[in-house]
Amino acid sequence: MGSSALIANIQGYSIHDGPGIRTVVFLKGCPLRCRWCANPENLEDRVRVGFLANLCQHCARCAKVCPQGAILPDADRRIDREKCDECAKCVEACFYGALIRYGKGMTAEEVFDQVRRDKIFYDSSGGGVTVSGGEPLTHADFVAELFALCRGEGIHTCVETCGCVPQAAFEKVLSLTDTFYFDLKIMDSGKHREYTGQGNDQILSNARFLAEKGADILFRQPLIPGVNSPEENVKATAAFIRSLGREDLALQLIPYHRMGTSKYAALDIPYTLEDMKPMAAEEVEAVRALYESFGVPCTVSK
Repeated sequence: MGSSALIANIQGYSIHDGPGIRTVVFLKGCPLRCRWCANPENLEDRVRVGFLANLCQHCARCAKVCPQGAILPDADRRIDREKCDECAKCVEACFYGALIRYGKGMTAEEVFDQVRRDKIFYDSSGGGVTVSGGEPLTHADFVAELFALCRGEGIHTCVETCGCVPQAAFEKVLSLTDTFYFDLKIMDSGKHREYTGQGNDQILSNARFLAEKGADILFRQPLIPGVNSPEENVKATAAFIRSLGREDLALQLIPYHRMGTSKYAALDIPYTLEDMKPMAAEEVEAVRALYESFGVPCTVSK
């Protein structure tokens, strides 16, 4: 029997998650709780139901079908989270898309059947399939099976990872993965724990493991104003990358944005960086130039 996992979304025609035109498979579940996470719907490895207030037409169909009485049709907070068991019957009843289900169980073969349909775009652009999340390597067996199917048809494979998984997870997918997009968020382990919920010892160990194995790696850093943008963290990150002893390693900055905040509202999750503002373009460029001055090739994600 093949591996299965909860899939939050399969997004086609992406150009930011690996080389060429790609299909990105978002898996649910993550060991980190980054305060800036743009995909809070993927943090937990279970189905979640979200409410998009701007789409609601107040028809109350959702309240009529909810077996737990968890719908509050006249309240600002539509779902009583203590009563809701995420059965998603309300989603099926909503004609207007105001209720959304995050998570669908799929086998690796079912996902492959969907992503292979865009092979013509992969072939023409040098693209392929990327697994993301959440943290996709919390489902390493699933990823390995999916990537084996992709390899069978010559489809490029990429993993987007926070690195916070056992080394054994990387060992399972290493021979099947063409490229790793590997996050280096904050170098100070205490500060890393403060902002992500975990220290970074396992992450740095896995980065060194991949580098020693000769894996194709692009390090990435979500650039969070005042958190990892100061020179001290830039210098420490650059020193770590240089310590890996490979001339081909580079870093890509992903400037902080607020595009995921509506999902926090939809899921009734507090957003703790409410007062944080994105960095100006010239501030981002200054950080990029600083990395270059410390000997690390650095670009900025568009």
